[in-house]
Amino acid sequence: MHDKDEWPEEGELVVCTVENVKDFVAFVRLDEYTSKKGLIHISEIATGWVKYIRDYVREGQKVVCKVLSVDPRRGHIDLSLKDVNDHQRREKIQEWKNEQKAEKWIGFVAKDTGTDPQAIKDTFYAAFGLLYPAFEEIVVKGDDALKTFELDSKVNEALKTVAQENVKIPRVTITGTLVLTSTKPDGVNIIRRALRSAQPKVDDDVEIELTYLGAPNYRVKVTAPDYKKAEKVIDKASTAAIGVMERAKDSGKFVRKAKSA
Repeated sequence: MHDKDEWPEEGELVVCTVENVKDFVAFVRLDEYTSKKGLIHISEIATGWVKYIRDYVREGQKVVCKVLSVDPRRGHIDLSLKDVNDHQRREKIQEWKNEQKAEKWIGFVAKDTGTDPQAIKDTFYAAFGLLYPAFEEIVVKGDDALKTFELDSKVNEALKTVAQENVKIPRVTITGTLVLTSTKPDGVNIIRRALRSAQPKVDDDVEIELTYLGAPNYRVKVTAPDYKKAEKVIDKASTAAIGVMERAKDSGKFVRKAKSA
């Protein structure tokens, strides 16, 4: 939940609860902003012509809207439902649910340690702008993450326990096959060097695994928090291995496999 005195920014996505639906407008409560309300004009409900607004929204419904304009002086927030696509809606709802969970966890920690929950929230907001990513950071980096927060040691221990018990870091895996062929008398050693170079130094949250599939094929498996990071590592690994083979005047190539979660 944002500070009650804050206002959302134009272009921001917000989670809202529909409170009242009229013929040409829906009035909503912004769930992430204390005491802030907004409206969705019928022209912003859906693309195309909307005959009955109630075909799209109803009282009590949770919706994700885009902020079109904010007028704090008049207390007006104009919102759009049609400007939010399915992907944005899913991501925003998940973020909102995660933030609710994180608030609850901070409440537990604050109660157990006799700490002001707002002090923990302010620390997390300063580092990440949100609460939940701080718990993810604690799971991934452990004590190194907690040191940066500069909180009391008993608070740190309680945060670590809560994070480890509740947060599951998303992981993705991508694989491919290195095809390494040597015609040299010392070909075995050349391939060994290539495979060593295919295991570059990686971050703690990344795993790289090489498996012998039968000459000349070697599987490369990379597990990381997201596809972007995994792709970068597997590209670096395969390029390094192929480089060793080519410098020895031998051949190497990399065959990608489909992504898997």
